[in-house]
Amino acid sequence: MTTTTTDTTNTGTVGSRSHRPSTPELPAQRTPTAYPVGTQGGRISVAVYAEDLILQTGVVHQLRLRPEIELIPEEEADRAQVSLVVVDVVNDPTVQLLHRLQRNTSTRTGLVVGFFEAGALQTLIEYGVAAVLRRGEADQDRLVHLVTAIAKGEGVLPGDLLGKLLDHVSSLHRTVLDPRGLSLSTLTAREAEMIRLVSEGYGTAEIAQKTSYSERTVKNVLHEVATRLDLRNRAHAVGYAMRHGLI
Repeated sequence: MTTTTTDTTNTGTVGSRSHRPSTPELPAQRTPTAYPVGTQGGRISVAVYAEDLILQTGVVHQLRLRPEIELIPEEEADRAQVSLVVVDVVNDPTVQLLHRLQRNTSTRTGLVVGFFEAGALQTLIEYGVAAVLRRGEADQDRLVHLVTAIAKGEGVLPGDLLGKLLDHVSSLHRTVLDPRGLSLSTLTAREAEMIRLVSEGYGTAEIAQKTSYSERTVKNVLHEVATRLDLRNRAHAVGYAMRHGLI
C-alpha cells in the first residue's frame, strides 16, 4: 500500500513501492493516509488504509473536503476514532490488516469494498468490522455517513448483507446454541425461565415445582446468574433481564 501525505498545497507519495493485495507482506506494509491534524473541536479522526494509490486517492479526496472529518498523520494513527479500510476484495492480506486493527481498542473499523464474497461476512464479524459500504456507492455523503455512524458506535450494512447476517444468526441458533440450551443473550434458557418466574412473584419452592428442579438447583442457578452479572439480589436480576430484553 502506498502512503500519501497531504497538506493544503501539495500531495506527495511516501515510500518506494506499491503492493498488490495478494502480496502476503501487505498488512505489515499498509500504513494509513496522512493528513495534518486539525484544531477544530468535534471532528472525527480517521485513518484511511487503502491497498493502492487509486483507491486511497479517491477516498481521501472525498473526505478531506468535509470539515467534520480529520484525516490524521501516520504517526498518530493509533489515536484514530475510525480506521477506514478500502479494498477491492476481502482476501488474506485484508484479514491480517483487520486483525491488526482489532488490537487497538480505541478505534472502530469500517470497510469500503469493491466485491463482497459470501464467505467474508463471518470474517467481518470475527474481526469487529462495524460497518460496510460497497465502493460503487461510496460517494462523499455516504462515506461521511459511514464514518459518523462508526464513531457513534453504530453499525451500517447494505440491505442484502443485513439479510445474510440475520440468516447467519438464525443458523447459529439452530445448529449450535439451541441444542445446548443456550442463546445469544447472557442467560441460558433455564436461567431466563427461572428469572421470569421470579418476576411473576414465585418463590424458590414454587419455581422448583414448576421447572421440575430441586430447590437447591433453583438457588444455585439464581446465585450463578447474580454472581456472573454482578447483580445484588433477585429484584436486580429481574430488572436487568427486562432491560436487556432477556425475558
